[in-house]
Amino acid sequence: MQSALFAAENLEKESATPGFALQNSKMLKVELNGEFMARTGSMVAYQGNVQFQALGSGGAAKWLKQKLTGEGVPLMKVSGQGDVFLADRAAEVHLIDMQQGDAISINGANVLAFESTLSYDIKMVQGVGMLSSAGLFNCVFTGAGRLAITTKGYPVVLTVDQPTYVDPQAAICWSASLQTGYHRADQLGIGTLLGRSTGEAFTMSFSGQGFVVVQPSEEPPGGIAGAGSGQQQSGGVLGGLLGG
Repeated sequence: MQSALFAAENLEKESATPGFALQNSKMLKVELNGEFMARTGSMVAYQGNVQFQALGSGGAAKWLKQKLTGEGVPLMKVSGQGDVFLADRAAEVHLIDMQQGDAISINGANVLAFESTLSYDIKMVQGVGMLSSAGLFNCVFTGAGRLAITTKGYPVVLTVDQPTYVDPQAAICWSASLQTGYHRADQLGIGTLLGRSTGEAFTMSFSGQGFVVVQPSEEPPGGIAGAGSGQQQSGGVLGGLLGG
């Protein structure tokens, strides 16, 4: 049988080392010999002796935080030996190698998979106000290991060496050490503010030293609106309830 479908670029890619690798720009391949965590429902194929166990958001504490905040990652533990292929609605997949001491804040809707050597918690985003349609809470990852995230389209990575402003619906992840704030674009007029017809009515501000990953899409990520503005990452009523 012959077809362009069987071209070399579409065949399964062999990795030099086990673990996470890109099968293509929209699919993650994991050569598994142990375990890792993945977004529930992201498996599109697997080969070998592989088990899948639903974990909710990663334990009772994170489950409670997800219920209270509307954020988090519905997880499954993937274990065994074999090859596992993951994707999320044909979104672009990107790999991040984290070292000890690194910390990154990620919109939970954009987390695809991560190695079990990494840990994460659900944290309140500093300074995000109640009028945002983006999530008030993000997933903060720490530790050493590899992480796979998704974006809708090819992103731009901005170096935050000067005040930086991003539509909150397009901000995918950023250095957890950055200071975040919330900026209302009054110049758009009261009609726009009331109707919220464009995402540009509100922007997130970033300052400090680090990076912000911005996708070319303003699709709401599915978080909840917050209950106030100017709250610190570990402050506010929910911050205290969640343990900051």
